[in-house]
Amino acid sequence: MTAVSAPLHPAASHHLPSFITAPGETDIFMVVMGVILVLCVVMFGVLFFRLHTLPERIAHRQHKLQMEIVAVLGLLALFTHMHLFWVAGLLLALIDLPDIGGWLSRIGTAVEKIADIKPDQSEKSAESTVAAVAEERSVPGPKRATAKPKELIHA
Repeated sequence: MTAVSAPLHPAASHHLPSFITAPGETDIFMVVMGVILVLCVVMFGVLFFRLHTLPERIAHRQHKLQMEIVAVLGLLALFTHMHLFWVAGLLLALIDLPDIGGWLSRIGTAVEKIADIKPDQSEKSAESTVAAVAEERSVPGPKRATAKPKELIHA
C-alpha cells in the first residue's frame, strides 16, 4: 500500500482549503505574502527617510540661510539615533533667522555714500590706505587674496 492510496483518517476533512498545496508544488500564498512583505519593508524605509529629511526639505524649499546647519543636524540624528538633533533641525528650519549680512552690506553702502566713495573705488582706496600705512612703518603689507565669485551650491 502506497502513501497516495492510503485511506484518509476518519476525522480528516474530505475537502481541503485552496491555500493548502500538495507536497512538491509551489505555495502561491507564501510567494505572494513574501512579495508583499518585501514591498512593505521597502515602503516603510522610504517613508522613514522622507520623514527624516523633512527639516532639510523645508529649509531648502524656503531658501533658508541655515540650510546647511539643518542638513548636518539631520545627518547627526540619523547616525546617532538622538532625536534631539532632528527636533533642533526642524525648529531651525521653521524659524526665520535675520539676515545680518544684508544689514551690514547696507550699512557699508550707506557709509560709502556719506564719504563720497564709489562702491568700486572702496577696494582701491582700502588698498592704497594699507600701502600708505605699510610705507610709513616700512613693513611689507599683508597680501590680499583675490576674491572669487561665490558659487551657488543649492540652485
